[in-house]
Amino acid sequence: MTEIYIDADACPVREEVYRVADRLQLQVYVVSNGSRPIPPARRDHVKMITVDEGADKADDWIAERIGPKDVCVTSDIPLASRCLSRGARALAPTGKLWTPDNIGSALAGRELSRHLRELGGGGGPPPFAKQDRSRFLSALDTLVQQALRA
Repeated sequence: MTEIYIDADACPVREEVYRVADRLQLQVYVVSNGSRPIPPARRDHVKMITVDEGADKADDWIAERIGPKDVCVTSDIPLASRCLSRGARALAPTGKLWTPDNIGSALAGRELSRHLRELGGGGGPPPFAKQDRSRFLSALDTLVQQALRA
């Protein structure tokens, strides 16, 4: 059975995931470290998981449980890489699909951006846009359908 894992602390597309899961009756795990309040989903197939606070605790919870038929929604590139290494699918809230072909360069770009920020340059990602939400919904539906056929 396909399950969806949401790296929830900074995820702007939880409601979209819930709608897809409602339609297909998929289990969803909304994983956070409790640092930001996340409204309850109030759906039987959505489980709210709060892990201990600390670096990568939510990532660890997801990476330890995700499997080859599952999908992870995350903007965290290292978590996406961990999910891909377990055979799962990973998708950013902007609709960007993480794959074995692009994750290496994404990790390198992340490291370069971190270094530039330390030097006082660079900025964060662009603001989340309406087109991102639409692109995400389309990509999520495609990924879930692939996972269900696998």
